[in-house]
Amino acid sequence: MANYAGDTGTFEQLALPHFASLYNFACWLTRDRVAAEDLVQEAFLKALKGFSSYQQGTNFRAWIYRILRNSFLTSRAGLLAGADLSLDSEEFSQEAVDGVGMEPEARAAQTPESILFARIEQETIQQALEELPVHFREIILLCDLEEMSYHEISLTLGIPQGTVMSRLFRARKAMRNLLAAPPEMRPEASAGERNERSSR
Repeated sequence: MANYAGDTGTFEQLALPHFASLYNFACWLTRDRVAAEDLVQEAFLKALKGFSSYQQGTNFRAWIYRILRNSFLTSRAGLLAGADLSLDSEEFSQEAVDGVGMEPEARAAQTPESILFARIEQETIQQALEELPVHFREIILLCDLEEMSYHEISLTLGIPQGTVMSRLFRARKAMRNLLAAPPEMRPEASAGERNERSSR
């Protein structure tokens, strides 16, 4: 895993290497490629204007990801998803420690989740991710897709590391439940079936 602590350089030197991954993350947040392009452009403009506030030598990736996420939350799509981010209490529990209490590189060994994911088609995993609430979807993506450490995720989301671990545990549990459910029992399929029946 790359070490993003101690980042120094011009805005272009620091920002451009993250463009593709930011766009990918934006696609997952917005679920719309055009909206994702607009979101990344807005985030880059905000980051450029606010670059003087970036403290050289700190984690630039977490800094610019947080700008993109905050831009999403104030966008139309983000406001529509706002209810997902009004979470109930996420207390740090021993169950969370047992489930996800290690940094991503320490979890590289096979886990129940990795074995399950390996047996399931990528399309099915993507559909399940899209059905998750935003606060669950983003934390799985930051941890598993972007391979951020818990400290980086904490900086990106603006939450304590204990909350990162607890939320990730809950997100993985929700993901497992979705993947284990028969296709016709998934929320998206159920809604489609209801629409089909009502049109008859």
